[in-house]
Amino acid sequence: MIKNVYRVLIELTNHPMSSKVVRKFAMSRISSLLIPSYARIFKINQDEMGKSLSSYPTLHDLFIRQLKEGARPIDNITNSLVSPVDAKVEECGRILPSKEIVVKGKNYSIQEMVGNDDVLHKYIDGQFVILYLSPKDYHRIHSPLSGKITHTWTLGNKSYPVNQAGLKYGKDPLIKNYRKLTEVQHSSGHVLMVKVGAMFINSIERTHEHEQLTKGQEMAYFTFGSTVILLFEKDTITLSSHVRQNQIVKVGERIGTLS
Repeated sequence: MIKNVYRVLIELTNHPMSSKVVRKFAMSRISSLLIPSYARIFKINQDEMGKSLSSYPTLHDLFIRQLKEGARPIDNITNSLVSPVDAKVEECGRILPSKEIVVKGKNYSIQEMVGNDDVLHKYIDGQFVILYLSPKDYHRIHSPLSGKITHTWTLGNKSYPVNQAGLKYGKDPLIKNYRKLTEVQHSSGHVLMVKVGAMFINSIERTHEHEQLTKGQEMAYFTFGSTVILLFEKDTITLSSHVRQNQIVKVGERIGTLS
């Protein structure tokens, strides 16, 4: 019953018109009136921001804020894998031979998530990590390792919530939401980054235009809180012991080691 009510409410609000209204407001000058209360409610760490709170002309500018230089040191071990975002580890585990992952007790088809069988076959029996960004988090996405971009593509259109309620009651948000996918070849194999759009605002803006990536380098940003899913080939990485459900990670923090 709860699931059905939740889905109906989301379908009523998750419409191109409502998304356009929310986006227009967030990018308007009048939205700046909400910035102080937004920062207070979500407990945004103002000490690490690149500018003072009063310097952001719109709520959108606050969403995509940059940080002070040195606020996110990048782990310098050569074969380390680092977190691409500030986020909570929502789930991690094995990619099943059935081409599925299990999240919050639900099976998700990564075949539908990825939408490219030529790419997908490499990741069967590999590992995955789901990183959820809340509205308070720094919204820029960085490269988890050094390598070369081999494929990029876009799938989906609507964006259902990707928070805990969305994953539990929603209509498969991880595989149906608007998403941008980037595959990177590194020294041990490949990693596939699935950047999943959030409710209302389907905006994932790429900021890095070259093929080569350096670990910790900025790649893109979300306009609103969302999710990044990392898929790894079998036997190419070892996740750090602290990377488990509900753990908080930061950009540049070591989350694993390349094999």
